[in-house]
Amino acid sequence: MASRHLSRSIAMQSLYEWDFWGRDDSKMEGIIETSIKEFGSGLEDTSFIHELINGVMEHLDKINEIIEKCAPEWPLEQVTIIDRNVLRIGIYELLWGKRDEVPPKVAINEAIELAKNFGGESSGRFINGVLGTIYREIGEPGKDETSKKDEVKEEEKSEKAMPKEDK
Repeated sequence: MASRHLSRSIAMQSLYEWDFWGRDDSKMEGIIETSIKEFGSGLEDTSFIHELINGVMEHLDKINEIIEKCAPEWPLEQVTIIDRNVLRIGIYELLWGKRDEVPPKVAINEAIELAKNFGGESSGRFINGVLGTIYREIGEPGKDETSKKDEVKEEEKSEKAMPKEDK
């Protein structure tokens, strides 16, 4: 499992426990350390876990407000704890994350994968719907940008199309 994906998983599990036990901020550091020991043995860099959790906690009120606005038929307390915390991570990454490191579509896809792995049967669709709505609302940043991988493919196509004497 890639380290960022594992880090998201650990962040989600830590937020789940924190949320389940009543959102006591003073216990979060202990929860994170326990989660890293239990689920991330061998993970060398844990800074991304801390960045996600601290970001979610810093923007929690605004994130919760966004969830309520984008899923009005689901009061926040009725959204499952897994889905609620996957959404929190996804929204944090979409709105406050470093887009040069994690493009919006990657943040959405990662959240959907977390929901599929840890949530219920319809969690992936629910997460996709909410985050897709937010993505469209913020103007679909990066929609027309090509990735480095796409640029390399285009370059390779161009080279193959060139006559041999031009190469």
